[in-house]
Amino acid sequence: MAFSVGNPVNTALMLYIIYRVNSILFPPVKPPTAIPHDFRDGYSWMPKSHPPTMLYKAATFALLRFIALTTYTPKTLAPFNGVNGQRILLAINGVVFDVSRGRNFYGPEGMYANFAGRDASRGMAKQSFDEEMLTDIDRPLDKLQDLTPSEIENMNGWIDHFSSKYTVCGRLVNEDEV
Repeated sequence: MAFSVGNPVNTALMLYIIYRVNSILFPPVKPPTAIPHDFRDGYSWMPKSHPPTMLYKAATFALLRFIALTTYTPKTLAPFNGVNGQRILLAINGVVFDVSRGRNFYGPEGMYANFAGRDASRGMAKQSFDEEMLTDIDRPLDKLQDLTPSEIENMNGWIDHFSSKYTVCGRLVNEDEV
């Protein structure tokens, strides 16, 4: 099968292809007749005004003491472990997060199930998911005084991560502070 210009379909396709290639390679150029009025004074990528900013990280946790959030103790937090479809809560450095949306991770069958309903501060700081990282619910809260600065920074990173992903729903205190 050879290409024949004598065929009217081939001729029409050939002319269309030549027209399209010509319009792509040599587009029609018309100089603008007027300068757009938006750019007479020059162009700036800066917005006319910036939205107000809010210091979120530091302000949020400083205000936790003053906002009327639910106060949990280790014993009142323990039932929120996701068993029987219940909410899943965990605490890091006194801040209680509702991690029910992460049921696959923190639920009874999840890989971090041991943190559910518990104070996970030491485990998050040390990047350890072992049971011995958790404070027994009958003992006072872990003061975390023996953590290194890098471990404290690691724990604060987890607090930032959880704050952006999950809801802060309360604070964790010792039994005698209720």
